[in-house]
Amino acid sequence: MNDVIAALVAPFDAAEVVERSYASSATTYHMIAIPVEEWVLFAQAAKENGFDTFIDLFAADHFSEAPRFEVTLILLSMTAKERIVVTTRVPYDDPSVPTLTNVFQGANFYEREAYDMFGIDFPGHPDLTRILLPDDWVGHPLRKDYDIGAVPVQFKAGSADL
Repeated sequence: MNDVIAALVAPFDAAEVVERSYASSATTYHMIAIPVEEWVLFAQAAKENGFDTFIDLFAADHFSEAPRFEVTLILLSMTAKERIVVTTRVPYDDPSVPTLTNVFQGANFYEREAYDMFGIDFPGHPDLTRILLPDDWVGHPLRKDYDIGAVPVQFKAGSADL
């Protein structure tokens, strides 16, 4: 772990840091797992430590694991030429992660997408409404227990010439 990452995670006792490399190169990045209670504090600390470029925020459903849902934040420090991937996990019965819109305004639409597709709540969000699906849609289609459904397709009969 380099000095930049060590300084960032030092105040967070529960932070778990793993250095990873991209499959296509020798370039490394750090994955940092944070408890949901420290999510906003860690994002603020990261921004204050130079990780001020918001890249992405997304969710994943780890259906057979507990806690089930994972929210991931990717930040970049242009000055340190360093990227971090910050994750937190929340359970199925309380999929709630505090909003980062007060730290990174760019998180707004990404959190709305995670809410729409996975049903993860972001308390404090200025407009947590569906962004991709109609307002009256029932359920969250990227959850692994969501019914796939089907649209009946009627095929034409094959040609005798083949």
